[in-house]
Amino acid sequence: MIIVAGLILAFILILIFSNRTTRHCRWRAQGVAEDGARDFRCMACGARTTTPDGSPPKVCLRPDTTPRA
Repeated sequence: MIIVAGLILAFILILIFSNRTTRHCRWRAQGVAEDGARDFRCMACGARTTTPDGSPPKVCLRPDTTPRA
């Protein structure tokens, strides 16, 4: 019973804290630019971007998406 309650709680927490704006994005590093910025490409939609800090983008860059509040 405790295991079932733990699984339900974990599922609810994932739903609450997941980032819906990048749910379908699968960013892969493509290389490093001359200034140290890292290039990324989304494997799901093909969007490309460069980030200065080397971490994947936090927002979806698909051209057909609209930002949600």
